[in-house]
Amino acid sequence: MDNYADILIVGAGVVGCALARELSRFQVSVAVVDRGWDVAEGASKANSGIVHAGYDAVPGSLKAKYNVEGANMFASLCDSLGVPYSRCGALVVGFSDEDRKTLELLLDRGLRNGVPDMKLLSGEEARALEPNLNPAVTCALLVPTSGIVSPYELTFALADDAALNGVSFHLGTAVSAVKPLPDGGFLAETDRGPWRCRIFLNCAGTSSAVFHNQLCKESPLKITYRRGQYYLLDRPKAPPFARTIFQCPSAMGKGVLVSPTVHGNVLLGPSAEDIDDPTDTAVTQSGLDSVMERVRMTWPAVSLRTNITNFSGIRAHEESGDFVIGPVPGCPGAYETVGIESPGLSSAPAIARDLAARIAEAEHLAPRAERVPYRKPLRPFREMTPEEQQEAIRKDPRYGTIVCRCEVITEAEIVAAAHRPVPAQTIDAVKRRTRAGMGRCQGGFCSPRVAAILSRETGIPLIDITKNGGESYLLTGTLTEEAERRNQA
Repeated sequence: MDNYADILIVGAGVVGCALARELSRFQVSVAVVDRGWDVAEGASKANSGIVHAGYDAVPGSLKAKYNVEGANMFASLCDSLGVPYSRCGALVVGFSDEDRKTLELLLDRGLRNGVPDMKLLSGEEARALEPNLNPAVTCALLVPTSGIVSPYELTFALADDAALNGVSFHLGTAVSAVKPLPDGGFLAETDRGPWRCRIFLNCAGTSSAVFHNQLCKESPLKITYRRGQYYLLDRPKAPPFARTIFQCPSAMGKGVLVSPTVHGNVLLGPSAEDIDDPTDTAVTQSGLDSVMERVRMTWPAVSLRTNITNFSGIRAHEESGDFVIGPVPGCPGAYETVGIESPGLSSAPAIARDLAARIAEAEHLAPRAERVPYRKPLRPFREMTPEEQQEAIRKDPRYGTIVCRCEVITEAEIVAAAHRPVPAQTIDAVKRRTRAGMGRCQGGFCSPRVAAILSRETGIPLIDITKNGGESYLLTGTLTEEAERRNQA
């Protein structure tokens, strides 16, 4: 028998999970499927974490509409979900008269989009705010309402809230095709069996155009896979910049940035490379070199001695240059979010609120009378006062066992990650929920202990625990099996 849900959402990124949360407010069954082994496995975990203010989007575009609306929702949303967020502000810097013209254009766009408090600065005024800026900076656009967030922690919280209210998540499930059924509804083929649904919602990121084109052959869409590579630096004693520092944007994106993160690290990147494989998240010497060449223009004193990791993500650029959001043309019951690249993270709350309301009205969905309230996770142990830490250990002695020394993550926090509504079941899933393995040793010391705790709490045999799902096993066998093999050799 086929799996069934009233609403099937393909894609467990920030937009898909935000929509799942909004749709859980109605009297329908909702299922989310994703080929990744955790939520936020695509662009939602590998981006700059910037909540853009909305000065860059073309006025009148969907990007402009949803960026500004979404950014204004972040403070209250993150507070309600217990997700780290900071409105640290941003500077967009320029080096020439041509750059100043670009900044004037951005200022005009921002004003037309409704972005408040922006101001053009001279190079001297910019360096008074950020002394580590290149002396060659001649002008800058100050954007006080720009912010930073942990994108994967936001996605986890949205997913947990949705799961508490009845949404089911089916991870490690790749959708290959979707088609309308003659009697209404849709059939989605997956590598774990077919799914039927009454309403199909395409939030599939880099694969979103594939499903659009299967449902709407008359108006095809095309996605370009654009890879961005990053450096992540360890937490400095004195942050080099208080704000996110952008360079003037180009046709390939908003440019290379230098930014603090909500956890106190420094992020450098991204590159912008059009590639053919939407799963190719490799980091390359040429890509990283291009990042550093641009970073040195902003921050001449940058040093990579504190670099702790590199990563890349793939953003889905639709050839029109704008988001595609709403009903699939000519296909009643099917809805889509296609081309959700930057400012997709900033726009996600507004996209979800708007599209869920449109679906509810068009499909005559009745609201639920009650919702299960979301409980914020406890404050991280490393952020507690000594008195709070003692009280936490008194209530749960597992807080007294430090598993990850770099980030000061306790056994209690890893146990909690394994029992969240959408639970961690891989080493990387624990890392992103707790930061165990996020520090300078990148899990070199704590991964075996994390694996053991995860096995104990989930019931997954230790031999089957993986780094990030699929075939990424940490262990190849047991000592007993190896001894037997050698005895028989």
